[in-house]
Amino acid sequence: MTMDAAAESSESRLSSSQLNKNKPFHNDESCPKEVLPVRGCGSRNTSPSGRIGSRNTSPSRQKVVKTKPRGLDEETVATFGKAVHPDVQMEDNIWAMLPEDLFNEILARVPPFMIFRLRSVCKRWNSILQDNSFLKFHSEVPSHGPCLLTFWKNSQTPQCSVFSLPLKTWYRIPFNFLPQWAFWLVGSAGGLVCFSGLDGLIFRALVCNPLTQTWRTLPSMNYNQQRQLIMVVDRTDKSFKVIATSDIYGDKSLPTEVYDSKIDKWTVHQIMPAVNLCSSKMAYCDSRLYLETLSPLGLMMYRLDSGYWEHIPAKFPRSLLDGYLVAGTQKHLFLVGRIGLYSTLQSMRIWELDHAKIMWVEISRMPPKYFRALLRLSAERFECFRQDNLICFTSWNQGKGLIYDVEKKVWSWIAGCALQSYNSQVCFYEPRFDASVR
Repeated sequence: MTMDAAAESSESRLSSSQLNKNKPFHNDESCPKEVLPVRGCGSRNTSPSGRIGSRNTSPSRQKVVKTKPRGLDEETVATFGKAVHPDVQMEDNIWAMLPEDLFNEILARVPPFMIFRLRSVCKRWNSILQDNSFLKFHSEVPSHGPCLLTFWKNSQTPQCSVFSLPLKTWYRIPFNFLPQWAFWLVGSAGGLVCFSGLDGLIFRALVCNPLTQTWRTLPSMNYNQQRQLIMVVDRTDKSFKVIATSDIYGDKSLPTEVYDSKIDKWTVHQIMPAVNLCSSKMAYCDSRLYLETLSPLGLMMYRLDSGYWEHIPAKFPRSLLDGYLVAGTQKHLFLVGRIGLYSTLQSMRIWELDHAKIMWVEISRMPPKYFRALLRLSAERFECFRQDNLICFTSWNQGKGLIYDVEKKVWSWIAGCALQSYNSQVCFYEPRFDASVR
């Protein structure tokens, strides 16, 4: 399909106010922005919204933008750390004749949340999300980078915001397309997000893509009881699976069930052996699902390929107060938790499972200054989750987020991120247009 030069000419002259009108995604103005240090007499504003409509013709006052829309590496920073020229005029006759493949390749490299702000420009851009050529290029470009997705319900109305770590900006996502029963955030993988809830007396689950606003309710399980769920995505064949383990109320007679999107049905697997779970948190690593157990002490491992459970006698570290299993890349399985009987002696540590010796090996400790700022009270609640080599810690009382890079062994605050609500549910999220719920 070719683009009409006259239409594109008029659309290229749209004002910023027209671009922002009726956009389904917008910067969440209620969320605090990153405060940058003041230099000299002026302040430095690098947010995209702060540049819209501005005019600065003085070369000495030109602003330099240092965002990282395609990742967190230093090479990307250097690539985008160039002066912005807001008054550059586009040659309509040149851009109107831009080849379709080149247009799609350029657009595929635009940060995903920005594309939603451009959908109101014209019908062509509005339908771009269903364009196979665009989706092909989008699937081949590097990831936008990690994001934090927060979900909560305000007066029974679902609310969702996404914080982009590369752009240090909040984006509000309209979630009114979901049914009312979708209440619990199960997790996210490969650009898809899974929810569960009670539809009357029936326990249901659904999978959606927040960017394309598409969703799919999974068929009812063979055993209709509220379960612990986890979703895994296979990017190679564009499919996903949802694993339902034990009943959340402790019913040990329920078999494990697995939903496969390729056949659109639940299959019944082995019943988990009778154990006492010490946490409802699960971790999926290298085609294996792990849960913590108190009796017998250690881990329960479920092999997705064979459908069988087995016990791993990996004893937990001494004086462990609370622990989260966190799956890393490849076969790396981590345990994150607080150590210490008294509040003044507590510390946060990270261990990795040595599969050969079946023991936990300490790999890092949270520096005391971060621990005191993140958890001021000994009984304060925190959450922990990961994406690739990043482990994120959040404290809802303090409204802060802290990240540990396992590969670089670096601790850092999530700049500009003030968590939204005490009752929010949060997970890492990778924005992708090519993630399909079908």
